[in-house]
Amino acid sequence: MKNLLTVVSIALTLEFLAVPFAWAQPEGRVPRVAILTAGSPTEPVNSAFFDGMRDLGYIEGRTVVFERRFAEGSIERLALLAAQLVATRPDVIFAPVTPAALAARKATQIIPIVFAVSADPVGAGLVASLSRPGGNITGLTSLNAEMVGKRMELLKEVAPATSRVALVFNPDNAPDQLQLVALERAAVQLKITVIPIAVRKVEDYTAGFAEIKAKRADALMLVPSPLNIRFRGKILEFAARSRLPTMDAEEAAVRAGALMSYGTNWPDNYRRAAQLVAKILKGTKPGDLPVEQPVKFELIINLRTAAGLGLTIPQSVLLRVDQVIR
Repeated sequence: MKNLLTVVSIALTLEFLAVPFAWAQPEGRVPRVAILTAGSPTEPVNSAFFDGMRDLGYIEGRTVVFERRFAEGSIERLALLAAQLVATRPDVIFAPVTPAALAARKATQIIPIVFAVSADPVGAGLVASLSRPGGNITGLTSLNAEMVGKRMELLKEVAPATSRVALVFNPDNAPDQLQLVALERAAVQLKITVIPIAVRKVEDYTAGFAEIKAKRADALMLVPSPLNIRFRGKILEFAARSRLPTMDAEEAAVRAGALMSYGTNWPDNYRRAAQLVAKILKGTKPGDLPVEQPVKFELIINLRTAAGLGLTIPQSVLLRVDQVIR
């Protein structure tokens, strides 16, 4: 009898595992949304997602439960955190950036996953195609790799003496590699030398800064990777001491002291990601939701930083600026 019960138990378990994921929420059940980010809880962009969910009627503690995990810039921790979240049996996992989405995708092929700012979701292996993602994942692109060349052009326009640009990036992060390749391609036409500065952990920044000085870089570009975002202040302090013009991809960097940023409006993408999560909670399969493109792009300049560097922003650039920080 004991052996029979064991066989029945195994059979029932296999049957449960074979049942397709129930996309729509049973009436009266409070949905659970897992949050897996490569950054920290204090990043301002996170609030855009929660604001978006609240605007759609998902009030934490009343109409939705959020389970949060933060890798604090260490992408190697994401696999463990993803496994922890899957164990809580959420209805959807929000993993905004590529490394977080990849970790979630490896942890589950069933629970729906939504990303917000993936540079190349097809190339990273997140989705089969933008129009037909397939599987259990969808989201929004950031177009970061496509915009690297334009960032370089703008930096050169504002700081014409620029000839050697250091790129601080994490070679273990797939989107960072894409942006390095795109930057090196654009640099050929602009006659600029790219100096790759590989940073995998916080201790690497000291050696990276020494390399930037030794190789006589005259400007600095930041890839918005989890580690760079977490230690952005440290990087910008070095840039200020070294009098290096800095170009980033998002607004938060310019508010922290970078000279310029040009790229996708991340908060807008995070809010739109909340809409995708809501659609999935209401029954839509993630694989049927096409990956969306960003619709808001911003050029932002910090005039205080420019003045400190002795730079005058050309009128041709000022006419294109979306935000000026004084």
